[in-house]
Amino acid sequence: MTGTAHPSPSQTPASPAPNGADRTLPRTVRDTLPLALDVAVEVAKLNGVCIRPIEVRRLDTHTGRTEPFDLPCGTTNEAKCPPCATRNKQLRKAQCREGWHLEVEPVAEPHPATDDQKWLITFRADVQAKRDAAEHAGRTDEVADWDEAIAGIDAEINAAGMRGTVTGGRTTPRRSRSTRRRQDTPDLPRRSRQNTTLGRTFTAPDGKVFRPSLFVTLTLPSYGKIRPGQGVPVDPATYNYAAAARDALHFSKLVDRFVQNLRRVAGYDVQYFATVEPQKRFAPHLHMAIRGTLPRAEIKQIAAATYHQVWWPQVDEVRFEGEHLPVWAEREERAEPYADGQSGDYLDSATGELLPTWDEALDRLDADETAEPLHVVRFGAQVDVQGVLAGSPDAHRRIGYLTKYLTKSLGETLDLDPAEDNEEEEAGPARAAVNRARRDHAARLIEALRYEPCSPACANWLRYGIQPKNAKPGMTPGRCKGKAHKAEHLGYAGRRVLVSRKWSNKTLRDHRQDRRAWVLDMLGLPGDDTVTDPHRYLWRPVSAKDPTRTPLPVRLLRGVANRHHTRARLDELRARADGRPTHNLSAITALGEAA
Repeated sequence: MTGTAHPSPSQTPASPAPNGADRTLPRTVRDTLPLALDVAVEVAKLNGVCIRPIEVRRLDTHTGRTEPFDLPCGTTNEAKCPPCATRNKQLRKAQCREGWHLEVEPVAEPHPATDDQKWLITFRADVQAKRDAAEHAGRTDEVADWDEAIAGIDAEINAAGMRGTVTGGRTTPRRSRSTRRRQDTPDLPRRSRQNTTLGRTFTAPDGKVFRPSLFVTLTLPSYGKIRPGQGVPVDPATYNYAAAARDALHFSKLVDRFVQNLRRVAGYDVQYFATVEPQKRFAPHLHMAIRGTLPRAEIKQIAAATYHQVWWPQVDEVRFEGEHLPVWAEREERAEPYADGQSGDYLDSATGELLPTWDEALDRLDADETAEPLHVVRFGAQVDVQGVLAGSPDAHRRIGYLTKYLTKSLGETLDLDPAEDNEEEEAGPARAAVNRARRDHAARLIEALRYEPCSPACANWLRYGIQPKNAKPGMTPGRCKGKAHKAEHLGYAGRRVLVSRKWSNKTLRDHRQDRRAWVLDMLGLPGDDTVTDPHRYLWRPVSAKDPTRTPLPVRLLRGVANRHHTRARLDELRARADGRPTHNLSAITALGEAA
């Protein structure tokens, strides 16, 4: 390009902007000028370019040539990278839309096994028999050799185009308790199972066929009276923060139980797309799009009969706190690792007593016939069930509602949203007071979560005299690094988006490939798989300490230029298809190529 200056659209010759490089400008003037890097970041956001790109280099093993590439960070949090969060949100919308009202089964049947695959399985069976014979005879060294050979055969089985392992995924026995239902929950009806993922159809008198689906909202029970529209308790002293904390910790398990009960009652393989969001009171609740329909009364009956029992040791007695904490002691070294995988144990620093391990604590719980679960989590009485028809405005609106808060963490909605508040009395100082009360409410909930065990491996078990699962040195009660204890998650450590396997038979990666194929088709470019051939190309991330790493501003500018070039090309192709002139668009493209 030449040195021709192009004034910005908002700048006129009558009011020239101050020169940012002029060091003689008064500080009051210089401080009002935006930083060029901040403007570059803002332009990148406006153009949908990742503001935290990850630089990688691709080495072509055939030619020895190395090329830099900028990969998007891929975050789902709008506070970190709005373009990537918005892009992921759009992918989730597409995923929800494609699977909600399907009329054909989305399941792909496995291909028949080939002769080579059958031979590998037969060979694996022979080797397994020899390994078992060596173990029965007590030939330990020979067993180790056979195990190594079996590992190689299992790798060949996967390389031959077979999924999973022959022996299954679980190698250790699973603890189980009685599946007898609690007496304080209603029984559920049960229908014969049909091998389908599609719901029922209804035919109108005019012959038109309808296949309705459901939109269900499930909430947790009340923990105390809440001020309407504010989400804060009327009396924080009587609000049950302990129950709210435990319900949030185990909410994901409760959702799993609901899906199990739903499929038993429905009589077919129910498919769903669900999202978990915080209510104004900061309790998680569930929005679920369900393919097919059931009577509203049955959905409410299923929610009322669904519960999850947490069979963990009791945490009523605090044994260690303050200065009195357990200490770590290394075990005696030996060639074979210990069965629990630990290298040491925690002891009572005052008495030297060895704290029971996690497995020992569960064994005691299993041996106690009068034991009660640590907690029982249930849904609340509020269950909303709405019918939705394919292609209706309501279906489009519900998809937007499902994905509305996916770009925010659970703890980001502390302040009231002005766009949702139409009450004049909540403006100004009143609103500020409500927001302070909400932050205090969140702080009390986080404090209630501080010493609650979030998982078997949580460091908080030491507070109650039990070693966490896979204990290691340096663990301190109240300082668990688990996701549930972070303020931005408010106790919920599960996934924000829950999608059943047969919803659309596509993963997010498949949806990304669909978008890429559409862009390539619009640009008239072939989809060349050789550019990602793992046998030819090696991809390596560029370390932040690498002196040859491209600076972030340069990568942002490179991304903006590439996005402008792609959009100009798409606009040009659309204009040609509509019969509109393309000389202006071509000029934009040429400018991008010259730059």
